[in-house]
Amino acid sequence: MVFEYHDPLEEYKNIVLDSKLSKQEKEVLWNNMQRFLDEEKVVINGKRTYPKVVDIEIGFREDYKHPYISFFIVFLGEFKKGVNVYEDEYEAEVAEYPYTVYWVFPLKARVVSADLGVPYTILGNGRILSFTVPRGTRIRGYERIEFELN
Repeated sequence: MVFEYHDPLEEYKNIVLDSKLSKQEKEVLWNNMQRFLDEEKVVINGKRTYPKVVDIEIGFREDYKHPYISFFIVFLGEFKKGVNVYEDEYEAEVAEYPYTVYWVFPLKARVVSADLGVPYTILGNGRILSFTVPRGTRIRGYERIEFELN
């Protein structure tokens, strides 16, 4: 999940260039994202699972006024051969920042369909699903992805 920001004062530049501040900021971001994930109800094939943040990257797009934060999130599930269903319920809200989500599925997986509330793209022979949520978008609080495992 990649969040993009506009930082006219270049505060993230100063954070990234100071290893102590960078470590502290990543810890805060990590804990905040994990708290949000813990509040979600994520279900795979009818069984609850618990997403975990495994890494964070802070970088910059064009210049120091345009930082981004990438969250790398994983979770386990009891997958089966054939069609599998991922569902996520969370609090509806309005997106404060634009963000992009990249789903990378197992090697022998192929996305069949998705109900995300926004347009999406399927890449990588069906293994990668991505979508972007523009700032100000009303997020309804429900996602569903069907994917097939061979």
